Amino acid sequence: MSQISEHVFQCHIPDKHYMHPGGTNIYFIGDPKSEMLMLDTGEHDRSWTNQILDYWKSELNSPKITAILISHGHQDHIGGIDRIQEAVSAPVRCHPKLAKELRRVLSDDNAVIPLKSGEMLKTGGGVKLKSFFTPGHAIDHVCYNLSKERVLFTGDTILGASSSSVMDLSEYMKTLERLSKIRVETICPAHGPVVPSPKGKMLAKGYIKHRSMREEQVISTLREGISDVESIRKNIYPKNLKKDLHKAASGNIRTHLKKLVKDEKVEEIEATYKILE
Repeated sequence: MSQISEHVFQCHIPDKHYMHPGGTNIYFIGDPKSEMLMLDTGEHDRSWTNQILDYWKSELNSPKITAILISHGHQDHIGGIDRIQEAVSAPVRCHPKLAKELRRVLSDDNAVIPLKSGEMLKTGGGVKLKSFFTPGHAIDHVCYNLSKERVLFTGDTILGASSSSVMDLSEYMKTLERLSKIRVETICPAHGPVVPSPKGKMLAKGYIKHRSMREEQVISTLREGISDVESIRKNIYPKNLKKDLHKAASGNIRTHLKKLVKDEKVEEIEATYKILE
């Protein structure tokens, strides 16, 4: 059994077929002898569902699940939710923007109860878990804070072994600023290793520093007259960057450029195109 703190337990699923950095984590929060909350349901593969339910039964002795919490609506976080919800007979709690989709998947309007930002969720062991709406990686992203044990569940907003992909960098930076103000010892990400103190304390600030540095690099490159995405990538990323990472790096630059346009620091000029030989 992987116990992170007094009331936090980790079901870790290694990455065999998916591009999840450091594998995937499903968390159970509360008292195994009475009631617990469950966070995320992993990929849709039956093998994943079986691993999660086996952990609940064998490692935790099948405690009552008071709610299935969802960090966000990407498939690797809601896969198998129909099978798991049926097995544990618990309501699903998620961001309001995700509720309609999950009600369709579960074919039951009453099975999904939208969260309110700042809502306090209670379960066994006197656990009180606070939800935070944290857009950036996804519009429907939610983080959860167990303040008594100083554990922050960050979903895909902050990962354990890599940086995260971002949909809206402006919102993402606001989210990181907000999370950096929470008193935290341990970061429990959806992917990668759990990050304990002292590194866990500073991880949000480290993410902010990294993104700010990358933005300054983009701005500096634009000032040199380098204006297309691929040329910016070649200028600021290492020359030996693996070829299979070029697309992700270019996508990261586009995300920064969109933020700079939104911040009115950069003007976007109509794109040009060329034939691929």
